[in-house]
Amino acid sequence: MTDKPGARRLAETRGRGAETAAALWLRLKGYRILARRMKTPAGEIDLIAQRGRILAFVEVKARATAEAGAEALRPRQRDRIARAAEAFVRTRPDLAGLDWRFDLIVVTGGWRPRHLTDAWRPGMA
Repeated sequence: MTDKPGARRLAETRGRGAETAAALWLRLKGYRILARRMKTPAGEIDLIAQRGRILAFVEVKARATAEAGAEALRPRQRDRIARAAEAFVRTRPDLAGLDWRFDLIVVTGGWRPRHLTDAWRPGMA
């Protein structure tokens, strides 16, 4: 499969912009951003945020609709994010006692991102 020249770069730029918008949205909602694009041996997590006792591992999708964003998060990707979350918390024992949650933020180009809290749980099909 061949890509148009620059298509991958454009997608990367759009993704970074969506992550920035999502991080800002979370901050406006009272979250503290602990990490962006956190790379672990198990994979990457777009955003890790904390509000109170909630530790949210957030996947960000830039799509035309919220439904398309939700459909883009496949079971294999959810499993990878869950493994990456475990790897991250192993490096931060101070966070181990918090309640974990896996969220999805879909950036559609509208005026605000769509934040789906507790969008999935590890092991969900």
